[in-house]
Amino acid sequence: MKYVDEYRNPNAIQTYAQKLADITTQAWTIMEICGGQTHTIVKFGLDQLLPDALSIIHGPGCPVCVTPIETIEQALWLAAQPQVIFCSFGDMLRVPGHDRDLLTVKAQGGDVRTVYSPLDAVKIAQANPDREVVFFAVGFETTAPATALAVHLAQQQQLTNFSMLVAHVLVPPAMEQLLAAQNCQIQGFLAAGHVCTVMGYGEYETIATRYRVPIVVTGFEPLDIMQGIYHCVQQLEAGTAQVENQYARSVERAGNLTAQSVMQQVFEVCDRSWRGLGTIPNSGLRLKPSYAKFDAAQRFALPKLIVPSDTLDNAKENTNSDCISGLVLQGLRKPYQCSAFGTKCTPEHPLGAPMVSSEGACAAYYHYQSLTHSHPSTSS
Repeated sequence: MKYVDEYRNPNAIQTYAQKLADITTQAWTIMEICGGQTHTIVKFGLDQLLPDALSIIHGPGCPVCVTPIETIEQALWLAAQPQVIFCSFGDMLRVPGHDRDLLTVKAQGGDVRTVYSPLDAVKIAQANPDREVVFFAVGFETTAPATALAVHLAQQQQLTNFSMLVAHVLVPPAMEQLLAAQNCQIQGFLAAGHVCTVMGYGEYETIATRYRVPIVVTGFEPLDIMQGIYHCVQQLEAGTAQVENQYARSVERAGNLTAQSVMQQVFEVCDRSWRGLGTIPNSGLRLKPSYAKFDAAQRFALPKLIVPSDTLDNAKENTNSDCISGLVLQGLRKPYQCSAFGTKCTPEHPLGAPMVSSEGACAAYYHYQSLTHSHPSTSS
């Protein structure tokens, strides 16, 4: 199958593993900032093929995981309102708030529905004019164009019962936040190919120059990732810091201008709180004032929700001191270094969001750990 089988060719992958062994002369740390890439790395054991000196760490590449608990609590409140049909992607249903999740609200009688697109929520609003329909708009730049299109269509159709709880986040500001941290270990980045398919990679060039860090736009198949790592290490060994595009079959420097135009029509940039990272300036999207009537936060005058102080600790998740998902999202710990991993915390009973999402690092290690090598002691 074109663009699948050839990117899972074991011989080609081993060839790049040998190339990496040949050129790596010192220790390097590279972060991938895409949950899809995380799962590929763990599922196919790519980290086991790398030289011992080369470390791959996982960043906040899961938009479900970085949605802050304050926003989750707002979603839970909305979903519990009797007049509301609350629509969400399936990954969000088990993300823990303070003491419950959306599935719990559904079990208690809330009308919570799983949708595959924000356009599905628009159709539900059309079919239920006597109900308030709220869509939980979560995601990176990848899903924002579809959200913007849904708002645009709701405007055209003059829907008065449709709104969104918007929690979209932007990747480049988070990368800068990580690079500016005092304890930063990152020497190179694999950039998310799907984000760059929409937004291009011009914005990354500024980051590469400012922080002297190579960035390689990378796809999601095993060979994509091995090639991305190879190009990154080539730059590190040569002392250069540029943006390279490994994922040229999908990504152009300018990105998808049509998608960007729809986003710019509906959204404006704002500060956004990230679970595990805190508030990052200019890292989110919110509806422009001209579309404020579709803003669920304004439509419902959401109450000020009191969240226990330790839920805002960058190192912790919820009120459970065993969970270190904040550190996992920052790339400072691997999932298996959490004492609760696989015991107190499982996909069926998650303590933190990275164990819930299909793009979460903890879920990746949990599902594929039997396919990979034994991990170091969890006490490290």
